[in-house]
Amino acid sequence: MVYNQFSRDELRDLLVANVLQVTFDKLNGDERVMTCTLKRDILPAAVASKVDGDTKKAAETSLSVWDVNANGWRSFRMDKIKSVAHVDSEVEA
Repeated sequence: MVYNQFSRDELRDLLVANVLQVTFDKLNGDERVMTCTLKRDILPAAVASKVDGDTKKAAETSLSVWDVNANGWRSFRMDKIKSVAHVDSEVEA
């Protein structure tokens, strides 16, 4: 399933429940495909608590996510997203 139009909060909710493949343009113009999530059972225990307890004010123009392939936090700008597709979480977990 591919999601094309959604708000930042809607995408964040999808990431809390799923592993998604997000295709977006980086600031330098290069296209990037990232497999990412905010699912607590996939995040390392040390960072899982930060998903709900983040004290920094979130920028409405970007979203921080856990890159499951790089095992680290990454972010992308909402206005640079080309597509979002659901990934079978069993493959990534």
